[in-house]
This record gives sequence, structure tokens and C-alpha cells, in this order.
Amino acid sequence: MKFNPADNIQDLQYFGEFGGVNPSISDSSTYTFLSAKTMFDTFEGNADGCYLYSRHSTPSNLHLGGALAAMEGTETANVSASGMGAITPVLMQLCGAGDHIVSSRTIYGGTYAFLKNFIPRFNVKTTFVDITKLAIVEAAITKNTKVLYCESVSNPLLEVADIAGLSALAKKYNLKLIVDNTFSPLSISPAKLGADIVVHSLTKYINGSSDSVGGVVCGTQEFINDLRNVNDGASMLLGATMDSLRASSVLKNMRTLHLRMKQHSYNATFLADKFEVDGLKTVYPGLTSHPSHKLFKKMMNAEYGFGGMLTIDVGSLEKANELMELMQHKNLGNLAVSLGFYKTLFSAPGSSTSSEIPEDEQKEMGLSNGLIRFSIGLDNDIERTYQSMKACMKEIGVL
Repeated sequence: MKFNPADNIQDLQYFGEFGGVNPSISDSSTYTFLSAKTMFDTFEGNADGCYLYSRHSTPSNLHLGGALAAMEGTETANVSASGMGAITPVLMQLCGAGDHIVSSRTIYGGTYAFLKNFIPRFNVKTTFVDITKLAIVEAAITKNTKVLYCESVSNPLLEVADIAGLSALAKKYNLKLIVDNTFSPLSISPAKLGADIVVHSLTKYINGSSDSVGGVVCGTQEFINDLRNVNDGASMLLGATMDSLRASSVLKNMRTLHLRMKQHSYNATFLADKFEVDGLKTVYPGLTSHPSHKLFKKMMNAEYGFGGMLTIDVGSLEKANELMELMQHKNLGNLAVSLGFYKTLFSAPGSSTSSEIPEDEQKEMGLSNGLIRFSIGLDNDIERTYQSMKACMKEIGVL
């Protein structure tokens, strides 16, 4: 049968302690052992099913992790307190002093800052490349390389990674391919395309209500066990633990993810088509003008669409700010970072979510001052939204 991530989520069934249709929330920081021997065995990692301490795991977190693993088609998953709380332990678990990472040049600003500014303190170096050119990626691999890192759809330029091609390179050189799938849950299933580890910021589409931060690492049971090891596991020792109440909330929101992603994608496709016809410089994977449109189409789970993220370039930061402020004033969305909210969110990434990247490097990768990143919302009447946005663009002279 064809892999369908939403079906996998739907088929999960967790009962509450007293028969509730939602699983009970484990509101404890520590757990009782009926014998000292069991406590010893748990510390040694040999007491499956016993809970030790909430920094290690909780029933609520394991329920959410199980749903996310089902969604991505991996053996298991480990949730964390934020997206960066998922990404950074993975990289530190896999890399040590003297090791090397090859990363996409267009990634979330926080990840870029970690790779460029923080992890070099531990003598781990990163080479940033155009991830869409496999020959360039391969040329950057050295004898010390341990990891290939990319985003399925990159933040903020919406470049699309050839995950199967990158997986072949990873296998050829015995590397781990890590894919951040935050922009394209359900639409793309990186593990099914050969990724070793899939990470998400749960803060965005998966939670969908902009009221929680969270992250997840999806991978093999062996690797997740390594992350949670009490002696040398990066997730356990760095301590970015998700709260059980938040885990329960995100799990409930996952039940509507398939409906939301379809609407986000439908609305974004509608606006991207209109903006491009209007003559705006528009980037969206669903447009045939996107350089990786055919690649995305080949990789995607078609019913969930091309995602809710698009960009337009209005020429200058001044115009971008003027347009965003006017659209917010007209209640067309919020001038805010992040994505996946029910209302449209827009920001100028060069001065916000990608501001950690130096200006000369932004220019080199094609990140212009006039770029506006849209996370398109769940608007019921997207034609009405388009007409209002177009009126704003005409008012300030963008159209």
C-alpha cells in the first residue's frame, strides 16, 4: 500500500487511564519504582516500559512521539521543548571534535547560527553549499564529514532538496542525512525518500495554533535510545524536555493536520498563481516557474499540496515593511515570524528569521532586502483575501 502519513496518524488509538478518548496526561516530574533493582535497571537502560524522570521521557511525550514517528514512517521519535532543542542534540550526538558537516546554505537562521557560530567551539566545522546541486554537495564532502544537513523546503528561499539524491550520497560516503521537514509535513516524507533522521519544529504547522513551542527527532530506535541515554545522550544531558501538558495539546492538534495542510496549500497555490500573473516576482514550489517544481511533484504526497509558504520580492525593505504594515492594518494577517498559524503571517526574513546570516552571504544566496515570506493562513474565501492584498499593493505602488 502507498504510504499515507495522515492515515498512519488516524490509525493510532490511545485510551485514557479511565477510558478517555484522549490519553491521560502524566503530570509528574518523577516516577515511583516498586523495587530498587528496577530503578538500577532503568538507569542502565534495561527496564523497558518504566519511567525514570521527566527529562528522560513521560507517557504523554511518548504518545506524541509515537504519532510523529507514524507520520514520518520511522521506528520511533523523541520530542523536545523546541525545534532547536531537537536539531542541536542530533548534531552534537553525531559529531565530535574534528568532524565536519555539509549543510544547505539556505536554512533556518537559528540552525545557521548554531552551525556557523556555536558548534565550531567544539572544533566541528561546517561547509555551506547550494543543496540543489548534487555535484557541489559531493565536492564538499571530506574524510571527516559525518553529516549532510538540509531542509526539505528551505527557509526562506523555498529551495527544494533532492532527498533521494542526497541519500545516495550519504550512503556512498557513510554519512547521516538529516532533513528538517518543518515546511512540508505530510506533503513530503523524507524518511521514505532515504533520510536517516527527520526533524521538525512542532511550533509551526504540526501544532498549528501558535501557542506552543516544540520539536521532534524521528529516526531509528537505536538512535533515539542513544539520544536519551542517561550517560552520554545529547537530548538527555542538554535537557530540552517538552512539558507533558504541551505534548498532550500538540497531539490533539495533530488530528486536524491533514485538513489544515490541504487548506494552507490550496490558499497558497491560489495566491501564488494570482501574484505571478500580476507580475510580482513570486516563488512557490507549486508554480511551474519554480526551478524544482518537477522534483517536488515527484517527491510529494500529492493530496496535501505544495505547502503554505510563498515569497514575493517587492524591491526594497522599505516597500516590504510598508506593505506588511498596511496588510496588518487591513486585518489580512500578522507581521510576525513563524508559520503555520490559522491567519497569514508575513515577515521580511533578511531582517528577521534569517538575520543571523551576514548581509554579504544573504546577497550571495539570493536573499534580497525586498523579499517577503508569507505563511498563508486558512482563509475561507481566498479570492476575497487576494483582492484585499492586491488593493494594498496598488495603494503603495508595488503593483
